[in-house]
Amino acid sequence: MSNGSWAKNIRSFAQRRALLWLVILLFLSILIGLAVGSVALSPAEVLTILRSRLPFSNSPQMWPQAHEVILMRVRLPRVLLAGIIGAALSLSGAVYQGVFRNPMADPYVIGVSSGAALGAVASMWLSLQLPFLGLNSVVPMAFLGGLGTMLLVYRIAAINGRLPILPLLLTGIAVSAFLSALVSVVVLFSNDKLRGILFWLMGGVSHASWAYVRVVVPYVLVAAVVVLAFARDLNAMLLGEEPAMHLGIPVESRKLLFLTVSSLLAACAVAVSGMIGFVGLIIPHTMRMVIGPDHRRLLPASLVAGASFLILADTLARTALAPVEVPVGVVTAFFGGPFFLWILRQRRRSFAEGD
Repeated sequence: MSNGSWAKNIRSFAQRRALLWLVILLFLSILIGLAVGSVALSPAEVLTILRSRLPFSNSPQMWPQAHEVILMRVRLPRVLLAGIIGAALSLSGAVYQGVFRNPMADPYVIGVSSGAALGAVASMWLSLQLPFLGLNSVVPMAFLGGLGTMLLVYRIAAINGRLPILPLLLTGIAVSAFLSALVSVVVLFSNDKLRGILFWLMGGVSHASWAYVRVVVPYVLVAAVVVLAFARDLNAMLLGEEPAMHLGIPVESRKLLFLTVSSLLAACAVAVSGMIGFVGLIIPHTMRMVIGPDHRRLLPASLVAGASFLILADTLARTALAPVEVPVGVVTAFFGGPFFLWILRQRRRSFAEGD
């Protein structure tokens, strides 16, 4: 066996082992999120209660009924919703970075989250009723706002079919600021709905319930399956549009598919949790350094790591200053801001060269 084959096998083994550790981290994150809180539950008690809810389980109840209520009605839906939102934001960021071939692309940075927020806030303000779409009209309105913003930023920032980093960042910041101003105008005229909208904009999952989990799961599940199914095409697009076309990839239709699905992922997250920034930037960038650029592994790694990150961030948000609960968007910004500056510093040479 050649040295190249040995190196490839070793790299593949390391990537599979990293994915296994990420799955273990997700399990531990869920366990921590379920056990930690104002009422402490031991990991053994958490697992015993969960096992008792499995079909054909006849375990005798050896725990207080109040602990079961706290776990099943409060913490479990909250942990699951945080994990779903983290996975959606991280997967969305990974797809944006792949399509734009740009490590700075992220739903929050390029303004998609602001567009989704505007759509969701407008839906709340107007009290639109489209119950067959789930969660009234919030999710579809957030999706339309996020998708429209993404298309606008892309059209303004693209230069001869390329998307340089600096124009992308500046355009995203400008569009996001404008949309945030529109959100402020909506809030200004919301009157009795002001408190609910402001609380939602801060970003968080303190309102989590099984109803929210049931609403968001179908959207995120379908979007994630579509993205993972076309991961090989996303790899080809990393080579550039012309090489991808020579490989038989319908670039324009795939680009539209990826951007639409990733916008749906971001919109779902914004619709149920408000503005939670930087997850789609931190996690995919970190996973790319750990797993590598192959989207067949990068996308599932980002999904799992994003879920773990937001579960742990939410656990920190509700326990660090207890009984006061910090919005989880504040926690992610606390980590994401310095991380974003670090990426900018790493790429300052590219800026100087006019990339």
